[in-house]
Amino acid sequence: MHPVDFFMGLMSTDIGIDLGTANTLVCLPGRGVVLSEPTVVAVRPGTNKVLLGGKAVGNTAKAMLEKAPDTISVIRPLKHGVIADFDITEALLKYFIQKVHKRKWGLRPRLIIAIPSGITAVERRAVVNSSERAGAREVYLVSEPKAAAIGIGLPISEPVAHMIVDIGGGTTEVAVLSLGDIFTHVSLRVAGDEMDESIVHYVRNNYNMDIGYRTAENIKLEIGSAYPMEEEVTMDIKGRDTISGLPRATVMSSEEVREALRGPVDHIANAVKTVLERTVPELASDLLEYGMVMVGGGSLLRGLDKFLAEETGMAVRIAEDPLTAVARGTGILLENLDIYKDVLQNEEVEV
Repeated sequence: MHPVDFFMGLMSTDIGIDLGTANTLVCLPGRGVVLSEPTVVAVRPGTNKVLLGGKAVGNTAKAMLEKAPDTISVIRPLKHGVIADFDITEALLKYFIQKVHKRKWGLRPRLIIAIPSGITAVERRAVVNSSERAGAREVYLVSEPKAAAIGIGLPISEPVAHMIVDIGGGTTEVAVLSLGDIFTHVSLRVAGDEMDESIVHYVRNNYNMDIGYRTAENIKLEIGSAYPMEEEVTMDIKGRDTISGLPRATVMSSEEVREALRGPVDHIANAVKTVLERTVPELASDLLEYGMVMVGGGSLLRGLDKFLAEETGMAVRIAEDPLTAVARGTGILLENLDIYKDVLQNEEVEV
């Protein structure tokens, strides 16, 4: 290592990052999650120049989403957990590194980044390259299910099976872990974004009305469910009439939203069943005893735990603070690199 890099490294705090399609969370060793913002960047069209002096990232950029004029491009640089725009991802990572350190100079931190378990070696290398260009001196990758399991305190190094269902914005990760590694998994490119898209299509097909994805997300959060609610509710929604082109409002019920979400929810349930079918009997008996744990923002969809329990016959619980489970796991890894060395060795990327 170059002496300057070594010196800069001593001045930099190591960082754990849950680089998600919808949101990016940053965790610092000993401090926990210190930052959680949307994975969105606003730039000048055709460039990677971030607006507002490099600060049009995260919450600031999301406020512009679907509302920006042609002179502003609001970009979500990750699609289904994979980098779709390298330059914008580099700018995003650089912004978060600088924001955590509260300075722009002399930053050469070590990074642990959580990624979907199903991405290719080329896609993994892209994460490493973008991180190094953003200023990292060392980059370790860990699969999201492993990071989540560590983050919620599951003893994954023991010869006992544990099941994680991580439902994010772009991907759903279903994995069975034992002896510090993933025994079997399914990485499904159906998650929160797909749910929003299903609501958009449902409203267009049944109400002849176009709504934006932010409106669809609000509908999902306010009255969305995967299982019948004790008290069904309604919500006023606003959009544009597909025939007249004029603004219009209507009322949508929670039963309708549940119908709209049926496709993505069924896909997730089928992924869980597929993983269970691939699990050997000895480990399956552990799962019957310990059940499955849900993490990620999508796990907060009302009744999804009840739906999966009914579909699989297993006990299902939602982890405490499921939104930060993966990020917390990266922080624990940073604090205990010697203990979890094997976990990270299994995640090495071939150059």
